[in-house]
Amino acid sequence: MDDEDRIDGAALGGVAATCLWTLRNRAEESRHPGSAFADPLAERLHRRISHDYERFGKPNQIHPLRAVALDFAIRAYLDRYPAATVVALGEGLQTTYWRLGRPAVDWVSVDLPPVIGLRLRLLPPEPRMTAIAASALDRGWLDVPDPARGVFISAEGLFMYLDRDEVFALIADCAARFPGGQLFFDSIPPWLSRRTLKGGARGRPPFSTLPAGTDNSGLRLSARYAVPPMPFGLTVSGAARLPGRIPGVAAVEDVQPPPGRKAWRPGTLRKLANLPGLRDLRPSISLVSFAGPR
Repeated sequence: MDDEDRIDGAALGGVAATCLWTLRNRAEESRHPGSAFADPLAERLHRRISHDYERFGKPNQIHPLRAVALDFAIRAYLDRYPAATVVALGEGLQTTYWRLGRPAVDWVSVDLPPVIGLRLRLLPPEPRMTAIAASALDRGWLDVPDPARGVFISAEGLFMYLDRDEVFALIADCAARFPGGQLFFDSIPPWLSRRTLKGGARGRPPFSTLPAGTDNSGLRLSARYAVPPMPFGLTVSGAARLPGRIPGVAAVEDVQPPPGRKAWRPGTLRKLANLPGLRDLRPSISLVSFAGPR
């Protein structure tokens, strides 16, 4: 690719820059000869955006497996409600729309202006896709989808960067506006949230993706990069209690990511991660169903 075709990713900073981290992980996994994950558009974006990707540490499978889990959840909802709208909050450089292979679906992409600008510049234009350059907390996007047709909302890699009250209020507003809809979001456990805010001792926490001996102060992925603060943490047990805490939430499912390669295959580690005493120490994915007439 010619230099003039490349885009400098350094313009993204803070939380917005994390979309380059997840993009790199999806692209690298898609290229891996032993992987079942295919995301050719992510590979193209990764090549097109010039960035110091090494600062994110070694690639891992957490983001591509999360992406596959989201694909499954959206397909299941669209199978029941083919006319539904998908709303992707904090979408970053996700390429879910193209992986699904359902061009007739109405899609709303919500993210901060620099990220939306990058999406519009890099991704193929789609007549059924609406881009909204705003924070997910700006409620204007709630008026775009038609609640009567069904609405699926994804908040992939978003809620951990918000405050608890903001997250719970947003879920409540979504439940009130979109009865019968669903919300997909992932969480980190509270101990990991505290580590991003306060730093931590040297060592390897449970289920960490960091190498042994890494200085976790500020949750560093490498010597040159620490993830932004993540004030919101939620356990699997905490997510299961949301129906009693947030009006309009009917049920919450703990979504298990699909098996991956090597350590991410089904085996002892996955079984341990789901034991009652340990499951609240791991990251989780929740599928929230809203009460309503659908």
